[in-house]
Amino acid sequence: MSESLQMSVSPICQKEGKKIAYVEFRDCDRLAEGIIPDCTIMSVSGFSQEETRQLEEYMKKNLDKLKKMAAGLNVFEAMKK
Repeated sequence: MSESLQMSVSPICQKEGKKIAYVEFRDCDRLAEGIIPDCTIMSVSGFSQEETRQLEEYMKKNLDKLKKMAAGLNVFEAMKK
């Protein structure tokens, strides 16, 4: 994978009564969107199957960190910027 891979995490939201957050991986024209705590990639464009598997593994290994990142985000504060 490229060194220019960028990751962003959404604030925590509710879906079907479950707390989730979205994780986006972006690299030039490639995009993968995942969900935590499931640690699955829901949509992918441009990443290989192996790279997608690696992104899911990354989410699993870093789940606590990703959860903290999502919990620390405030939608209303982000909208002010």
